[in-house]
Order: sequence, then C-alpha cells, then structure tokens
Amino acid sequence: MSLGQYPKLGVVIPCYRVVPYLEGVLASIPAMVDHIIVVDDACPDTSGLIAQRAAERDKRITVLFHEQNQGVGGAMISGYRKAMALGCDIIVKVDGDGQMNPDLIPALIAPLMRGSADYAKGNRFRELEALSQMPKIRLFGNSVLSFLVKAVSGYWNVMDPTNGFTAIHRRCLDKLNLDGISRDFFFESDMLVHLNLVDAAVHELPMKARYGDEASSLKIGKVVREFPFKLIRRLIKRVFLKYFVYDFNMASVYILAGVPMLMFGLIFGGIHWVDSILGGGPKTAGTIMLAALPVILAFQMLLQAIQIDIHRTPRPPNDGQGR
Repeated sequence: MSLGQYPKLGVVIPCYRVVPYLEGVLASIPAMVDHIIVVDDACPDTSGLIAQRAAERDKRITVLFHEQNQGVGGAMISGYRKAMALGCDIIVKVDGDGQMNPDLIPALIAPLMRGSADYAKGNRFRELEALSQMPKIRLFGNSVLSFLVKAVSGYWNVMDPTNGFTAIHRRCLDKLNLDGISRDFFFESDMLVHLNLVDAAVHELPMKARYGDEASSLKIGKVVREFPFKLIRRLIKRVFLKYFVYDFNMASVYILAGVPMLMFGLIFGGIHWVDSILGGGPKTAGTIMLAALPVILAFQMLLQAIQIDIHRTPRPPNDGQGR
C-alpha cells in the first residue's frame, strides 16, 4: 500500500450457530469495506447458506465452508488467507452474533492506517456504564483472565485480551506463523503471544459491551480444564524465544538465577515441612533460612524480570518510549 492510497479493507465473520443474527450483521457492514468473508465453520444451522443468499444482493460477500468444525481460530485463519488472496491491506474480525458494532470499524482501523499500530482490538473495560450490561460472572472471569494473558503475551498495556473485535494490517499478518496459532477458544490470546514475538504494536479501542439473548458455544468446563495449561505453554514459549533465542539481557539472567533458586527453596522447604508434620520435630533456624532465603531472593529476581518485560512491551517507534 503506497503512502496516501486508501487501503483495501476486508471483514472476516466466523460463523457457528449465529443464524438469528447473521443477516443483520451482514447488512450493517459499512460501505467502506471492500470484501466480506463469511466462514461457515461446519455450522449445524448452515449459516453459510444465509450468507450465500445475502451475497446475491451484496457482491462483496464471499462464503467459505469448513467440512469439519475447526473453532473460531480455524475459521479466522481461513478468512485471513482468503482476505490476503483478495488483496486486502487491513482485515477486521467481526463475530456473527451481533455483539460488535460495525460502525466502529473506522475508529478501529485508524491507528493501522496512520502507522501507529499493527493490530487493534476492542476494550470493553473503558466504558464503565456499559460494563453494567456484562454478566457478573463474565466480568469477573475477564478481569482475572486479562491479568494472566498480560503476563503470558507480554502486552501489559492490554486490558481486554479476549475481545474478538480486532483489526490487523497485512504487513503484520505476513510475519505471523498462522499454522502455529491455536484454532480453538484460545485464539485471541494466542494471537497476542504471536504478535509479541514479531514486536507488533497493539492499540485498544474503547467500546461498549453489547449482550443480548445470544447463546455462547463456549464450554466453561473445557476452558477451565485446558486454558491454564495453554497459558503456561505459551508463557514458556514466549520467554524462551524472547529472552534466550532472539535476545539475552538482564531479564534472562534474572530468570536463569531466579527459577532454580525458587524451585530449590520450595522443594527443600516442602520436604522439611512434611517431615516435621510426620513426626520429625521442629526444624532449626538454619534449615528454615536455607529454605526461605532462596525463595525471597528468587521472588525479587523474578519481579525484576517482570519489570523489564513490562518495559519491553512492543510499542510503535514514534511513541517516545523505548523498548
């Protein structure tokens, strides 16, 4: 895209059990969008057929069908690839359940157009009045999850990591390993991890939370069982690549020293604690200090590593803050 040229804009809509809302979503996509890619992710209600009927009136619509359900990530990756094949410069994700306001697309893509961000996403936590519409259990869960994803992804400035209203520039998308991104409910969080690995600048757009009578296909039990392990694996991957492969700095030293010390202190202290409970009697002050001191030192080292990681949050080169 040359300077001053208006970008070709694409919208990807992953569809699974969104039949009551899809027609309205398609009708609300603004005229500035050049291509609308609807991905029927093996929807049992055949959302794609509704999109095909809409395509007879709106020639911007392209419909893709998955033979097997791949999850929101799989649908989005298919949509991204199709949008790139159609020559789109900026690609927006809009869910098919009507929770997102397509009128916000111009504001969402603005930082990408002026070069101050590579990826933009909505943030429902800036609109306090609208937050009252969010179910309380979802509000609590998102708050906890936000902190965990901050640590895992390295985007300490992002507050609403699971928000699916996103836009990405092709220059950034070309750098990502799409085959390595999670296909399931972990997609939005995993995208942030992969974006951090290519130092992509992320911008958040304040938006109102919109909730109606739509039913979520997300199984809470599956999330609780699988999400922690996915987060741990991605944290290890990001830290290893960012601090031991792509670079080596004081955070790397703190991690190398702090993690073994923490493990030693916890294991050594745990063994002696169990032994005292089982009848071994009280432990000496020296034994207690030998367990506690490594934990205290390790905690301080890991806090320093986190501080460095916060400072290294990817930012646009013209924001006046160093990495």
